[in-house]
Order: sequence, then structure tokens, then C-alpha cells
Amino acid sequence: MKREDIRNIAIIAHVDHGKTTLVDSLLRQSGVFRLNQVVEERVMDSNDIEKERGITILSKNTAVNYNGTKINIVDTPGHADFGGEVERVLKMVNGVVLLVDAFEGPMPQTKFVLKKALELKLPVIVAINKIDRLDARPDEVIDEILDLFIELGADDKQLEVPFVFISAKQGTATLDVKNPKEDMKDLFETILNFIPAPEGDENGKGQVLISTIDYNDYQGRIGIGKIERGELRINQEIFVVNYAHPEKKEKARISKLYEFQGLNKVEVESAKFGSIVAITGPSGIEVGDTICDAEEIEALPFVKISEPTLSMTFSVNDSPFAGREGEFVTSRQLRNRLFKELQTDVSLRVEETDSTDAFKVSGRGELHLSVLIENMRREGYEFQVSKPEVLYRMVNGKKHEPIERVIIDVSVDFIGIVIEKLGQRKGELVSISDNSSGYSRLEFLIPARGLIGYRQEFLSDTKGNGILNSIFEGYEPYKGDIPKRKLGSLIAFETGEATAYGLYQAQDRGTLFITPGTEVYEGMVVGSNPKGLDIEVNVTRKKQQSNIRAAGSDEALRLSPAKFLSLEEALEFIDNDELIEVTPKNFRIRKRILDSNLRYKSKK
Repeated sequence: MKREDIRNIAIIAHVDHGKTTLVDSLLRQSGVFRLNQVVEERVMDSNDIEKERGITILSKNTAVNYNGTKINIVDTPGHADFGGEVERVLKMVNGVVLLVDAFEGPMPQTKFVLKKALELKLPVIVAINKIDRLDARPDEVIDEILDLFIELGADDKQLEVPFVFISAKQGTATLDVKNPKEDMKDLFETILNFIPAPEGDENGKGQVLISTIDYNDYQGRIGIGKIERGELRINQEIFVVNYAHPEKKEKARISKLYEFQGLNKVEVESAKFGSIVAITGPSGIEVGDTICDAEEIEALPFVKISEPTLSMTFSVNDSPFAGREGEFVTSRQLRNRLFKELQTDVSLRVEETDSTDAFKVSGRGELHLSVLIENMRREGYEFQVSKPEVLYRMVNGKKHEPIERVIIDVSVDFIGIVIEKLGQRKGELVSISDNSSGYSRLEFLIPARGLIGYRQEFLSDTKGNGILNSIFEGYEPYKGDIPKRKLGSLIAFETGEATAYGLYQAQDRGTLFITPGTEVYEGMVVGSNPKGLDIEVNVTRKKQQSNIRAAGSDEALRLSPAKFLSLEEALEFIDNDELIEVTPKNFRIRKRILDSNLRYKSKK
């Protein structure tokens, strides 16, 4: 039986192609907001970091009503580091809206999410966004998308895709690019006509596959998924089982049941097949679990979650400034927070180490781990992290490493330097193509470790004009050693407050990371040295006061501007013998061994 009053869709796209803005427009035009209501932009990006960076990190559920049909919408992340979120939510929906930028065309993540959708045999609506851009090229982009469908092995039925031309920002959609419309009706109608209504056995026993997990301190874990058959009710006795772990069989009760409406979760007494619901009650619920009626226990298969490719060590802060700025500083608090993150982030791994003060944390990429660090810092945690390391695998006795596919859009002037730099990092140029706007697209296959530390260099090399995107390609045999970083560190010689005089004496040695008045300690890294040497500098030096004055010697000291590193820049900069001290107020780079004599002995 079909439920014609419901449609379940996911909006999938490459980063920055406008998914969250499109959801805003659909919410507005379906009457979720009052006409005079002030609504911030990208209302679905609820997390502070999502707002600041303009990216979606966690998939979000919402629902709109159009002509009596409820459309459940899942807004998914575009970054490859959060690809684990996308793979899972596709199990909840009956079709997808693939959003593609009218200028950029299909990008690496477009290919990744489309491949997942085609593998699950989901119908695809292609929405070409930003058609109001002056440099939009919708006709060429249509050809590129169809080529991508063919490359991914789409069958004849999957190739019959409807194209809708939209401007998510202006809230317009049209089926004919030469005939613009004033609203989103064409997109709503295409969804109703093209995305199939959910099917299921109305009289079967309730069954739901959990695709995402939410968490709050009052209700514990909240499982979100689509009801595959039958009906679920509050207080119903259920079993929690898992296809991949047949030994799991836990008895529980449904304490609360929610459906989504607009931006809210609405409590309901019962829900039928086809509905996307949030369930509280079972305590140990995991992504991939199946909740079934006690009378018919059957687990549903689930997608395999992508494995982590990078790891780093999180440890208790033991610097001389430890405990000054953070609220949570002990190993027990750090451990609890990291294991709590596992409740909602299925792509993350946390392992104990030989030391009770350190934990190995593995994730999908630098961005994945840096978002976790940033969240913890804002919550008042103080800790240290090491340089990210790539996770290797042994295949038939040989060492294999993760390979990334990198796509770079860059002006013709910078092609030489990009190819040279990636060549040094074991990058292999796969293809090169030009487009009409004077930009070239380069495609490389490169070891993941070759990208660590490259993004900032890339921005400098291309004067901020290049666009770099990467996506995990697979594991290949180890490609050999990659030359280490070219920069050395300027290391503070003693503890105290940096003075203008001390910094003035030190700035000839390289680029400084601090300004006068900054507190430093022995072993803290205060700058970089272009010659690749570690040099100790005394930045706390004061000028000796004497009563002899020479003309001109007391003129104002001219300091070069300090370079303040972001977290990602600091992660890219540090070497294996360095750590980043993370506190709610500061990032400080330091040597693992602070004492210069001990450091010298350990090197020998």
C-alpha cells in the first residue's frame, strides 16, 4: 500500500551549492513562518560553528506541507568529512533532490552523493541552483550532469531525470530556464509527481530502521528513522536488534514518539509506515539498529559506515599555564566528553592508550576533527592535541594508505606551481580541462598525508583565487616518503611576558605568532623560521636602562604584524615533536619536551 499524503526527500549536493538556503525557501513558501516573521538566514544551521563557517555539519530533519501532502526534508552536509551523515540518511528517504551550482557544475562531493543515491536506486530530481548568477551556464551544466550519470553507470530509467532551474536565494523555481517564475511551485510539483510515495504493509507489525541519533541530557538518546511497515505507538513494547550484530536483542518500551513539522518536533500518540519519526525510550540505541514490534522481530540491513582515515591524540593539558582558563581539565572529564561524542557521531572512533591521560581519536579528515576540538573548546574544555596522522592498512602483507581525489579550479597563471607542489607530495595528475571563464580544472590522486599542511600553502600560491576540494577515493599501496615541512619553529627561551624589545630582536629570525604583552612559557612556539631550523629566542627581554642616550636609538621599535594561526593552520604547521594546547581562550603551540636541555638530549 502507498501513502500518497507523504513524500520523503533528502537534499544532497557539494559544499556551498545552496542546500540549506533552498530549505529556507521551501519552509518560507510552505507557510511555516508568518509573513512578518523575522527569520535568520540558513535557519537549519543551528550550531554556532555551522553559522560561522557557513557549512552544514549534522543532517537536519524538517517537514513542510504543500497542497495537503507532507514533505519530509533532510538537509545533508556537503563536506566529504561528514559523508558518513549523507550515506545514512539516504536510507530514510524515497528520492533525492540533487543540487548543482549553475556555474561550478558537478564537483567531487556531487559525484559521491549521487553515486550513493544511484546505488540505493533512489529517483533523482536535478535542481540547477544560482541561475541568477551572471556567469551561470545551465546548458553546459546539464550536459556535465548527464555525463556524470552515465559515468556512474545509471540505467535508462535513472537517466530520465527532471531538471528544475532554481534560485534558492530569491525563492524561485522554473522548468524552463527562459521562462522565470516568481515562486517554488514548479519544484514542489516536481517532487509530488516524480518522487514515489512511501510503500509499506499497513497491517504489518511496526518496524523502523534508525538512521541518525540525536541526544539530549533529559531524554538520553533519540533514534530517528523511517517507519518501514505497520504502526508504532507510545508505551508499545519493542525489541532493538541489529543486522550486523545478530547477538543484539534488547527489550524496551517507546516512551515518546515525535514527528517533524517545520522546525519543530511534534509529539504524537502513534505514527504509521512512511513517516519519519524520532523515538525515545531504548537506552542503548545505535545507528543501524532496527526497532521492531515484539511479535515480529526482524533486523533490516544498513549501509556500512565509512572508516576513519586520520587520527590524533587528545591528552590532558600539562603546560605551565594548565588550568588557568578551562573549566574541565581532568582526564576523567576529557574521557567522558570524548565518549559522549560517540553517541551522535558514528564516523568517529575513540580509543584508550597506554596512558590514562591520553586518548586516540580517529575521524574522516582534518575538518571533522577540528570541528570536534572547536566544540569542546567552546564548552570550557582544556586539553592538548598532537599532529594528525594517517591511518594505514595492511593488505596481503603490504602497507596501504588512504588516497584522496583532489579537484582544483585555478586560474591558468597558477597551474605550474600547483602541479609542482602536488608532485612533490606524491600527487598524480589525472586530468586537466579548461572552461570558458579562464579557469582550469585539475584532477589529482594524492595520498591523504600529502594534503596535510597543503591547503594554506595552496591559498598563498594561488593568491586566494584557487578552489580546492577533496574526497576519499580508497586505499592504495604506500607511495613512499614525502618531504617534511620546510618551516622551523621559534621557541620561547624563558617564561614571562613578551616585550616589544624582545620581539623586535626576534623578528629577524622569522614570522612571529604573538604580540607584545602575550604571556609565554619556556618551550612555547612563538613563531616560524623559514630556514627549517628550530631556534630559541628570548622574547621576554627588557631593554637595559642606562643614563647614556644616543641620538636616534630610542626611536619607536617597528614590529612586523604577527601572524595569528587558526586551529586548522596550527594543525597543519605543527611537527611530530609539538602539540597544540587548546583552551577556551587560546591556541598555543608548544614543544612536547619544554626544557631545552632535555629536548637536546632526546634528539641526540
